[in-house]
Amino acid sequence: MDQLAALATFVRAVDHGSLSAAARSVPSSLTSVSRQISALERHFGTRLLVRTTRQLALTEDGRMLYERAKSILGELKEIEERLAGNRREPSGRLRVSAPALMGRLLIAPLLGDFLRAYPSLSVDLLLVDRNVDLIEEDVHLALRVGRMPDSQLVMRKLAEVQMIHCASPDYLARRGEPHTPADLAQHDCLVFSDAPGAATWRFGREANSGARIRISGRLWVNSLDALAVAAENGAGIVRVPSWQVEKQLVEGRLRRLLREHEPAPAPLNALYQPSRLGSTKIRAFIDFLVERWRRSDPLCR
Repeated sequence: MDQLAALATFVRAVDHGSLSAAARSVPSSLTSVSRQISALERHFGTRLLVRTTRQLALTEDGRMLYERAKSILGELKEIEERLAGNRREPSGRLRVSAPALMGRLLIAPLLGDFLRAYPSLSVDLLLVDRNVDLIEEDVHLALRVGRMPDSQLVMRKLAEVQMIHCASPDYLARRGEPHTPADLAQHDCLVFSDAPGAATWRFGREANSGARIRISGRLWVNSLDALAVAAENGAGIVRVPSWQVEKQLVEGRLRRLLREHEPAPAPLNALYQPSRLGSTKIRAFIDFLVERWRRSDPLCR
């Protein structure tokens, strides 16, 4: 048995949801695919898949092998790309995840220029406000804001993000302007969260000091876009990245508050697996973002 070929067939079967779909993707025969899966199960002495009439289900051992096999095959692909890196330009498909609002406003507008610069590359941009599993979701590069816990992932700092507080002139005329973080207890605060409830806003330039104020807002939304619109229309005080509301601040639709109490900028990091360290397509994308953002400085103001 060719173990690498069998592992690749196993991963394709799981990704496509059936043995027949995996066979069509190569193309190969259904008999050949089934034989390779069975050989893997005999080799490892355990059942990997539960076959039903409609779909495949992974056993616990199958799930572990799928994740490791996908990583191993990815590492081999990256080795091929690294060895060929000096001979050809970046090519293939690059899967990137980023926070939804950042991806929509700061990354998507640049993709046209990026794709023109690298005609052999294709990009999948996954916009989600959660931490994706790079192996499980087959993501090559993840952009995340904030200080990262200890991790085996490779991390490169791209820029910094400044969170600010603002409200509409109409709201401030009605309720007055807060001068200290403690004053927020007397105000309507707008909370960004995946679920209703209180939030904690940190103030002060030092990461491990400063005030932490518990915010129990009258309005919570799981979209920063929607919160900014609500703040423009007098709903209360919002906490957002400075780049998101730059235009509203310039035009006077929002006013920046508590500037002397703002937290230190949070790092924006690019994360990827160590096995992809030599990937020319990842390096090309990161370098492109850094160069463009350094030129326009849209993130931290």
